[in-house]
Amino acid sequence: MDKLEAFLEWGGVKKDICCLVISGIALIISIFDLIPLPFDAAWIAIVLCGIPIILEAIIGLVTAFDIKADVLVSIALIASVIIGEDFAAGEVAFIMQLGALLEDLTVAKARAGIEKLVHLTPQTARRLLDGREEIIAAELVNVGDILRVLPGETIPVDGEIIAGETSINQSVMTGESLPVDKSVGDSVSSGTVNQFGAFEMKATKVGEDSSIQRMIRLVQSADAGKAKIVGIADRWATWIVVIALTAAALTWIISGEIIRAVTILVVFCPCALVLATPTAIMAAIGNATKHGFLVSVGDALERLAQVSKITFDKTGTLTYGRPEVTAIHSFNAEWSHDKLLLYAASVEIYSEHPLGKAVVTAYRNANQGELLAAEQFQMHPGRGVEAMIEGQKVMAGNREMLTAAHITLNLDQSALADQYLSQGCTIIYLAVEGSLAGVIALSDTLRENAKDMILEVERAGVTPVLLTGDHQNAAQNIASQLQIHEVRAECLPEDKLQCIEAYQQNNQKVCMIGDGINDAPALKKAYVGIAMGGVGSDIAVDAADIVLVDDDIKELPHLLYLAKRMMTTIKANLTFSMLLNFVAIILAISGILNPVVGALVHNAGSVLVIINSSLLLKWRKK
Repeated sequence: MDKLEAFLEWGGVKKDICCLVISGIALIISIFDLIPLPFDAAWIAIVLCGIPIILEAIIGLVTAFDIKADVLVSIALIASVIIGEDFAAGEVAFIMQLGALLEDLTVAKARAGIEKLVHLTPQTARRLLDGREEIIAAELVNVGDILRVLPGETIPVDGEIIAGETSINQSVMTGESLPVDKSVGDSVSSGTVNQFGAFEMKATKVGEDSSIQRMIRLVQSADAGKAKIVGIADRWATWIVVIALTAAALTWIISGEIIRAVTILVVFCPCALVLATPTAIMAAIGNATKHGFLVSVGDALERLAQVSKITFDKTGTLTYGRPEVTAIHSFNAEWSHDKLLLYAASVEIYSEHPLGKAVVTAYRNANQGELLAAEQFQMHPGRGVEAMIEGQKVMAGNREMLTAAHITLNLDQSALADQYLSQGCTIIYLAVEGSLAGVIALSDTLRENAKDMILEVERAGVTPVLLTGDHQNAAQNIASQLQIHEVRAECLPEDKLQCIEAYQQNNQKVCMIGDGINDAPALKKAYVGIAMGGVGSDIAVDAADIVLVDDDIKELPHLLYLAKRMMTTIKANLTFSMLLNFVAIILAISGILNPVVGALVHNAGSVLVIINSSLLLKWRKK
């Protein structure tokens, strides 16, 4: 269905372009009398471009008494035809339809992405009943049902673990870069993914109350509440129509020359006004594209120029979204850093956990040697791994794994581990033959240009805010490195949404930058949403107004400056257009301009507006 709608929409655009090309050729034939025809060639432009304008104006007036710029254009067209000024009528119609096409191409609707969210909802569940397992449709699960979830499966409803241990990938809900260990008594959310161990759970929230369904509703409600910017020509259309008709009527009564009245209607047509905004927006979008931004909603840059705060998600936006080894500490003189890393990588080689893979990657990046053979490998979901290496039992895991093996930390070791944890790191403890050998600290790492980008954003007059689902320590650590003073940690999707709503209720226009599915409602609700396209989920991309294709956040300040420059260009275009209209009206009232010359003056004004807008294509702040 989406492909059919896209095909029909593109078919309509091609039809409009063909009509404009034919009309343009017809106007050239008319003004230079190139081909002898039994009628004025300008009538081709009047029929192809003028009639749709007149019909739309009539429908708007009759159905909703909606006075837009097309009402004045229609009056000018009909008046020009009545007095025989066919070329003037055709030219005005052509210019107005050109402006409308540019506006349609620019102000394209962003895709909602709701269907993709719906597809994340599990379709089936494994229900345990009277000791038997049965697979049922997820919507048939009731509160209190006992379910079994196997490794790799998506959790069908919200619930509480009653048996088993595992690690859950919660990025769909919180954006956290690492799986979260879960055991008996811990809650789990629908739409999140079971990484390793099988477990049993009791359903607590099902159907419309489940986390993934709440996410869908949040995205829908946020999108519905976002205001759309109305074109300035349509915003002032009622006044333009009233003033134009009054001026034309008075001129006709006083001078007795209807041609002067028609000329006033022609020059009053807001051709340059209609072109002023979309041409500048299209040029700015072209500039943004060269710097890695795809603008999917035409008025996004117009809105971006007004934002006072930018809320950043942490994982995958300000950071790379993957754990890396940042520190290695030995508790025994016999264990060097290289030896610790060798043993840790050797025992983690068969692990599918992101932390284990990060340890192996760190070893291979630092050493060319082969890993040691790991025998009798065992994985303990939610705790860690163990294996026999060179005849020694090696364990790598979290503190729960040490506790189960009756390995304790002394005060100094515990203090060191807590220091790393306070910096937002995740700790892997390495034990050999029942004795603690050392620890490896891992953390998500900042993007290369993140700090400079934040400083430049502040210079642009916009306040950065960190809005993340990660825990407080990790959020504060990243914020301190980037000198971000406003931090909101441990945010679920609804928390991010509420935070943005609170800012906007205080008349602060907010831009949200994120990459995960959990960011989609906030991206929709924000005055402007920017998604990281390279690492971001399709749903986040669909929810955003702007997509950063290559994830190079250093270009974000350029986008902010470009949006402000675009608004300056639009204001200059509008000022010039209104001054030109004012001068042309005075000349029309005095009889110096006739309808054809008046239309040509308007055409020249439109060309100058387009030239001024085109300067944005290569603009960059010096």
